[in-house]
Parts: sequence; C-alpha cells; structure tokens
Amino acid sequence: MRVILISCTVHKGSTYSIARIMAEKLTSPENISEVFLPRDFDEFCCGCTSCFIKGEEHCPHYEKLRPITELIDAADVIILASPVYVYHVTGQMKALLDHYGYRWMAHRPDERMFRKQAVVVTTAAGAGVKSTLKDMADSCFFWGIPQTYRLGRAVAATDWQSVKPKVKDSIGSKADSIAKKIIKRQGKVPVPLKTRAFFKIMSLMQRNGWNEADKKYWTDKGWTGSKRPWK
Repeated sequence: MRVILISCTVHKGSTYSIARIMAEKLTSPENISEVFLPRDFDEFCCGCTSCFIKGEEHCPHYEKLRPITELIDAADVIILASPVYVYHVTGQMKALLDHYGYRWMAHRPDERMFRKQAVVVTTAAGAGVKSTLKDMADSCFFWGIPQTYRLGRAVAATDWQSVKPKVKDSIGSKADSIAKKIIKRQGKVPVPLKTRAFFKIMSLMQRNGWNEADKKYWTDKGWTGSKRPWK
C-alpha cells in the first residue's frame, strides 16, 4: 500500500506526529512519501482560470506542482495534515487545495481518485478541530475519494512532547480503528450513495455544460452516459 502524507508545515509538531503514526500503521516506511508545505510548494492560485478553461497544464505553477500531483495519483491512501490556524487549515494547505479545483467533480475529476482512501488529520491546543477537518475533507469528497476518515483532537498542548500519555493512547486507538478499516477496504473501496448521487447530477449537467473543456472530458470518458469511474 502506497501512502502520501502532505503536511502543511515544516514543523514536526503534534499534527505531523499523529499523521506519521497513521501512515506507519498502514504500510512500511519505504512506501510512505512525504510532502512538506510550503517547502515543496509555495505558490498561491492567481485566479487566472486557465486550469478550468484551457486545461491544468496551462496553470502557471503546473510544473512546480506536478511532482506532488504524481505522488497523489500513485498513492492508495492520501493523508492531509494541518494544525488548526484560526479555526481552519493553514494558508499553505489552502493554497495547495486551491490548485486542484479543476479536479473537483464539477469539472474534471481523475478516475483514480474513486479507488483511493484518505485521512484528514488535525490538532489544536483548544477549539477548531471540526472546521479544520471539514476544510480538507471537502476537497477529498469533491475529488471523488469515496472514503475519508477524520482524525482530529484538541490536545491541550503546543508540542507533541507535552501531550498527556492518556491523550496519546486515545489517539493511537482511533488511528488503529481507522487503519483496520482502510486495510480491509483496500482494493475494493465502497463508493457511498452521496458520491454516486453527486456524480449523477454532474453527469447530467455536463451533457450541456458551459465549459467546453469539462464537457469534452466527461463525454470522452463516457460519464455523461452510464459509465462510471468506479466500475
């Protein structure tokens, strides 16, 4: 099983530590790829809409982003990790996710996403865990990933070393539970009704879509008919 861990800070604090624990419960270290933001990608979307209208290769940051995209496409499990910054993900994580708007089901989703699983990870000293997890889980859903698991905790500490052993044990138990589900579903990830229904709506809309690039993509894939990426 191949895992990509995208950490949106170069600081290896509580969030990174939990994400790494999660990754190692799924596979061996040599099958884990790590991306650190902003070290590995530090660009903001400039809003040119080239990825939507012309194609993602026209994004001014396409070449810089491509190594990360290739790791995402090759992975079986995607782990997105962001600490809580003012109740949401860090700017670095948001900037990365913004660059994949063209991959949302409303535009040109990659069929490989419908066979993957994801884990979104966050920690906070206090509040904001729920909204931060949602920031990342939203992109996972709209990319088409059928199963996304949430691993977040208010740890009442500003570094991993200061987290109480009882809290660490609780986090470890939750990670164990998630790992068992992922391993069990690997290779046969169930696509939930919510994803199927949203995809159907997008399929109907793309038959007469306003964006020719999107419309052609869906038509060429056969998705405006009965064909589906998870079959």
